[in-house]
Amino acid sequence: MKKAIINISLILTAILIYILQANFFSWFNIAGVMPNLFVIFILFIGLFANRTMGAIYGLVLGLLLDFIIGTKVGIYSIGLGLIGFLSAIFDKNFSKDSRMTIMIMGVVATAIFEILSYVLSYIFLSIHVELFSFIKILIIEIIFNLILTIIIYPLIQKCGYYIENEYKGNKILTRYF
Repeated sequence: MKKAIINISLILTAILIYILQANFFSWFNIAGVMPNLFVIFILFIGLFANRTMGAIYGLVLGLLLDFIIGTKVGIYSIGLGLIGFLSAIFDKNFSKDSRMTIMIMGVVATAIFEILSYVLSYIFLSIHVELFSFIKILIIEIIFNLILTIIIYPLIQKCGYYIENEYKGNKILTRYF
């Protein structure tokens, strides 16, 4: 029952993030660049729930975003699915207790997602490569996501440990083996 409530809460959170992304951050942007809250959200799910759940939420949310705002189906789903999968690797190798570690994970996840999206867009859509423009967008988005991660870190940590207790239990010793 608790897992069903957690999944409903995560779905409602994804809807709220989409509303924020589509409405609020379209007005509040830096040089036309918006933060990507979906990367932080999928990173959060993969870190605190498990690898399978992070990858599934990443793929499903990515497919929905591909259908709603994407130009080619698969670009967002591959990127977010990969972030969900990699966040479990981050969980095994790094501590979630440190704000600095979470910030670094957010920066790495944002960079991986954006670079992968750019490469897939280049391959599938044959877009023209403008490296300087891409690097500028990447740096602004990383800084934007970093600031938002710092702001919402207490909420991420509190909700995350609740989700982790439900999905992983208190297996502190077996987590590292």
